[in-house]
Amino acid sequence: MSAPVLDGRRALVVGAGSGIGRAVAERFVAEGAAVVAVERDEAKCEDLRESLPGIDVVQGDACEAAVNHHAVSRCRELHAGLDTLVHCVGIFDFYRSLDAVAEDAFDAAFDEMFSVNVRSAMHGVRAALPELRRSGGNIVLTESTSAYRPGRGGALYVSTKFAVRGLRIALAHDLAPEVRVNSVAPGGTVGTRLAGARALGLDRQHLDGPDRAADIASRVPLGLALSGEDHAWSYLFLASPMSRGMTGTVLHSDGGAGIKG
Repeated sequence: MSAPVLDGRRALVVGAGSGIGRAVAERFVAEGAAVVAVERDEAKCEDLRESLPGIDVVQGDACEAAVNHHAVSRCRELHAGLDTLVHCVGIFDFYRSLDAVAEDAFDAAFDEMFSVNVRSAMHGVRAALPELRRSGGNIVLTESTSAYRPGRGGALYVSTKFAVRGLRIALAHDLAPEVRVNSVAPGGTVGTRLAGARALGLDRQHLDGPDRAADIASRVPLGLALSGEDHAWSYLFLASPMSRGMTGTVLHSDGGAGIKG
């Protein structure tokens, strides 16, 4: 029997408490990786510890540089380094058009959306880079089909995902050949519990519901409503030696949305 795909590999999964990040952490553990997880929500941290007892969980806000440095320190202390950084942190704007954002809320909403969706990724990369350079490791970012097709979010959310798309290209160029940098661009996903921006009054709203699966399936050529578990396979491939010849690449795990006219 062959060894697990990530046997002996060390991974840091930021935003591992639910949705795609949780599925990635579970898949990586199943494939032999030693995983450190970062999650802000205390209840989600406790659930991670109970459900995946082999991983180390760092509770904290990924928008803070110190939290990311602490997580990398845990990788170093527990596993003598790091091979893969996966970033799955994000919030949504629930399709809010730019002119529908109240004037007195715009600056706060802009800062919050870009801090969570973009700055946290940059903090994660900055903290992880010394270890990734030592190991010849890789980074897997999370984009979105909204970075390629209109109508998948409002102006703020779409702009942040374009920024992550640009970050992937810039990092892949700057870090080659030492560190590979790729992304997954998921389409609509069931079970993510993706929350909205607090500055827009959407932090108690979640992108899910009884009709979401049917709605997602109706919008894509494959007629599928994908889950975090479905997307996790793309992250696994990009983190593994199977993709050793790939950098600057994005995998579109979106049910074929890109070919729809």
